[in-house]
Amino acid sequence: MREKVEEVLTMIRPSLWADGGDVELVDVEDGIVKVRLTGACSGCPMSTMTLQGGIERILKEQLPEVREVVAV
Repeated sequence: MREKVEEVLTMIRPSLWADGGDVELVDVEDGIVKVRLTGACSGCPMSTMTLQGGIERILKEQLPEVREVVAV
């Protein structure tokens, strides 16, 4: 599953790069994806919206086995 998550994150990254940020996959366990937002995303007040409204939504659409995405 880790490889599938990484493939989807690769599709999402250009949008994050456009704003000076990035996302790093930390772990995948029992449907929970742990990521680290880096660059401009790490300190951005909108990072929660990016995580839940963007990254989590897209991962769940592409991979129904994903239950939750959390920032670590």
